[in-house]
Amino acid sequence: MRAIFYDTETTGLKAKNDRVIELAAYDLERDKSYETLIHPGMPIPPEASKIHGISDEDVKDAPPFSQVAVEFAEFCEGEVVLIAHNNDAFDIHFMKAEYERCEHPLPPWKFLDSLKWARRYRPDLPRHSLQFLREIYGIPENRAHRALDDVIVLKEVFLHMVDDLSIKQVYDLLNKPRPIQHMPFGKFQGKPLKEVPKDYLQWLKGSGAFDKPENLELKNSFELLGVL
Repeated sequence: MRAIFYDTETTGLKAKNDRVIELAAYDLERDKSYETLIHPGMPIPPEASKIHGISDEDVKDAPPFSQVAVEFAEFCEGEVVLIAHNNDAFDIHFMKAEYERCEHPLPPWKFLDSLKWARRYRPDLPRHSLQFLREIYGIPENRAHRALDDVIVLKEVFLHMVDDLSIKQVYDLLNKPRPIQHMPFGKFQGKPLKEVPKDYLQWLKGSGAFDKPENLELKNSFELLGVL
């Protein structure tokens, strides 16, 4: 099982309507990187360009995702685990949508969300964004929100977080069902779940927080306690 760190930059936040405009990855075992801009077939909204700095001019001669899909599958050949920060709520949905859109079958990759790992094994931290973790672990700053730069930072952060565990051990631990014991975020962060006020739980439920993929374990843990 080989670890490949990856990141996407997109035209927006909704995989159904938006497109991937940059894809980058780093193969840890082979010490190889992959990076490409992608023509999205639609204008890049100015608000998206303000975040990642990619404009319509930058992608005008870039290949479509249908071409990138083949190249990236070749880069990720073999038994691999694709790792992205906030993968479960963002990157994986864009990858699935793009492969489906160009009628290429998504290869049978395994995926791992490093944000999910950080929240589970570093509950002592107030935040778990990639840039915050970079600061915590003393990793030099680079160009945030460009795909390959974020990938390299993610690789360094992840290696700090998992220490000497193998990628298979990390994958198995993260996919092993385990009730969450303490509130991972919000004003009651760090508090035992059984002590979180019921009115706060109802507020979270009403706000749709428990409908987000990254909070499914938290929802299940509250349900096991019989308070949700």
